[in-house]
Amino acid sequence: MITIREISVKNLITKSKLPSVDFVINPYVGCPHKCIYCYAEFMKKFTNHKEKWGDFLDAKTRYEKIDIEKFKNHNIFLSSVTDAYNPFEKKYNITKQVLERFANSGANISILTKSNLVLRDIEIFKKIPNINVGFSINTTNDDIRKEIEPHASSIEKRIEALKILHGEGIDTWTFVSPIFPQITDFEKILELCKRFSNSFGFENLNLKNMCRERVLNYIQKRHKNLLPLYQEIYTCNDKSYWRKMSQEIHSYCQKNEIDYTIHFH
Repeated sequence: MITIREISVKNLITKSKLPSVDFVINPYVGCPHKCIYCYAEFMKKFTNHKEKWGDFLDAKTRYEKIDIEKFKNHNIFLSSVTDAYNPFEKKYNITKQVLERFANSGANISILTKSNLVLRDIEIFKKIPNINVGFSINTTNDDIRKEIEPHASSIEKRIEALKILHGEGIDTWTFVSPIFPQITDFEKILELCKRFSNSFGFENLNLKNMCRERVLNYIQKRHKNLLPLYQEIYTCNDKSYWRKMSQEIHSYCQKNEIDYTIHFH
C-alpha cells in the first residue's frame, strides 16, 4: 500500500551537485519502484515520513511558475532522487507538464528512468532539440529484476521502449547501473541495447548508504555463494574487483567502438 500526498514546493527545479548537471527536477519525493539498492532513501531525513522507503510518494502538484529563460543553455536532469516516470505520473502528469514548458527553450534536458511510461511523451521530446533519454538496466534476467526492482518496468519493456525512442530519432542511452558483482553481465546488456543506444554509462553498486543491510541480506538469501565476495568488497573495502571491472569495460567498449562513461565510486 502506497501512501500518497499532494504537496506544494517553492521551486521544482533545484541546483545540482551532480557532475556536468546544472539543475535537477524531482517531480516526486519517494519512489514506488522499491529498488532494494536505492541510495535516495536518505530523503526520509527531510520529509518526516515513517513509512518504509518505497511505500510513500509525495507528488509536487503545486509549485511556482518556472522561468524558462533562466535555464537556457543549462544542463537539467530528471531525476536524481526519484523516477519522473513512476506509475503515478499517469495520474499527476507533473513530468509531462514541466517538459511541455521546455519546448524550444534552449535547455539541455537529460532523462533517466526505469519505466516505459516515458513513451507517452515522445511528441514532447521532439519539441526539445537538446534532449536525451536513458534507461537504467543492470540485468537481463527479469526474475532477478523482480527481486531487486520489484515495481519497475520489465527489462523487455525497457529495451523495447529504448528501441522505439531510438527509431523516433530521440538521443538514447543506457545506464548499466548499479553493477552487482558477479550478477550483472554488462556485455550481455550492451549486446541487447547497443543498436538502440547512442551511448552507455556504467556505475558500480554503492553500499555506503542506508540500503547496505538490505542488499547484503538479499545476497545471503538468494546468492549465498557470492556472500564472501560481497563481504570482501563492502566490508574489507577491497577495490580490486572494481579495478578489474573497469578495465574490462574499457577494453570491451573500445574494441566495439562504443561511446561510454564510467562512474565508479
